[in-house]
Amino acid sequence: MQTWIQILISSVSLFFLLFISIRLMGKRNIVRMTPFRFVSYIIIAVITALMSLNLIANLAFGLIALGVWVLFPIALDYLSLKSKWIHDIVNGKETVLIKHGKIMEENLLQTRLTAEELLRELRTKNAFSLADVEFAVMEDTGDINVFMKSHKNPVSSYNLGIKVAPLAEPQTVILDGNMLDESLFSLGFNREWLNIQLETMGVSIDNVFIGQVDSSGDLYLDLFDDSVQLPQPKVKEMLYANFESSQANLMSFALETNNKEAKKMYSEHAEALGQLMEKLKPYLLR
Repeated sequence: MQTWIQILISSVSLFFLLFISIRLMGKRNIVRMTPFRFVSYIIIAVITALMSLNLIANLAFGLIALGVWVLFPIALDYLSLKSKWIHDIVNGKETVLIKHGKIMEENLLQTRLTAEELLRELRTKNAFSLADVEFAVMEDTGDINVFMKSHKNPVSSYNLGIKVAPLAEPQTVILDGNMLDESLFSLGFNREWLNIQLETMGVSIDNVFIGQVDSSGDLYLDLFDDSVQLPQPKVKEMLYANFESSQANLMSFALETNNKEAKKMYSEHAEALGQLMEKLKPYLLR
């Protein structure tokens, strides 16, 4: 058998073997990979390349070496799930770099991190001033996570005591000019509803690259023709404005009438409508 045919057969066979092995080793983000995991992948790639080019004369020896570097990381991952002690040995432990706003110089030396490198890493987390940092830790992947001081954290609706409507992930209902029925049905809509929305906006489905519907039922479109300006959906804002107008009218009727029973009725309805608006506000205005 010619050499190139042997290399082709071995390369194709090792390709599928390596594909299965990597799948068995689990999903890993290359950016957040631990040093041990990174070295394991490199050695597996080297062994596979040598076997593919027939540089390892004995195929059995190559498979044994490949099996060791595939099965041992899988076994260590399993043991790490069962024992934190083994997990810390294999992957390492996180290291606190800043605590209560103070830099831990000994830990900084342990991680071989200079002050300039620490400041650079903080800047990547939008922490440009050391005085704003309450806590910082280096994870076992080498990534640095930062916790800002309380007065430097962004204000949320929870801090302000404002209720907001729960949000779910938007569903893509149009892709490259084609309607996606499964996404529409999961939202409780159909093609007729989508056609009405497109007609209201004056858009042809052939001109829609991507269409998404959020949890509030608003349709967002990205068109092939970027020169077309689409109207922004204002259905919820208009509905809330109608509620406000109705409440204002009820209060006006209550002030204008001299009939005590009518005045009481208008006032009660205005108050009830105000309570309803307060409950609907997080869903209609956000």
